This record gives sequence, C-alpha cells and structure tokens, in this order.
Amino acid sequence: MLPVHHAVRDETGMSTAEYAVGTVAAVGLAGILYKLLTSPEMRELLWMIIEKAITAFT
Repeated sequence: MLPVHHAVRDETGMSTAEYAVGTVAAVGLAGILYKLLTSPEMRELLWMIIEKAITAFT
C-alpha cells in the first residue's frame, strides 16, 4: 500500500509531460515566425528597415 502523500499526489512522469508541452509550444512558435518572416510583406518591411539602418550610418 502506498503512503498517503504518494497516493494523493503522484507526479511520476510529470517532467516528461512538461517537456512535451514546451516542445510543442516552441515548434508552434517557430512555425508562426517562419511563416511571418517568409511572407512577401514581412520581407519588404525587413528590407526597408535594413536599408534605413544602412543609410543612417553612411
């Protein structure tokens, strides 16, 4: 028979589940960033920012 504190709160495997949730969240965020940064509108905006930064220092 399990001691009372083990029967009430058994967290075996919780760190694995937490890593899985964190991994899924990171992959989802990476996918969103990839789609944003490869869109033509975002590429144009980034290029404009880079051009302004270059002309500001010349």
